[in-house]
Amino acid sequence: MIWKISQSVNRGYDTYGEAVVIATDADSARRIHPNNNTIWDDTLGWDGRDDEWTSITNITVELIGVATGDAKPGVVTSSFRAG
Repeated sequence: MIWKISQSVNRGYDTYGEAVVIATDADSARRIHPNNNTIWDDTLGWDGRDDEWTSITNITVELIGVATGDAKPGVVTSSFRAG
């Protein structure tokens, strides 16, 4: 499945606003960091990357399409607010 993930908590410079990812379900999509496919760990979080994205509780997930059978899970594209 193809998902749009977004957040509106961190809106300043040098933050991610949204990304398009491939994942099997909405929860898996929510756990992909738009920078480098880092997967959310319930104990460790993003390994210190929260300042450029947000906690998974603040991520909105929207189904936007179906991936082909050979598509690998991960980031397709992302939007970064460079400052």
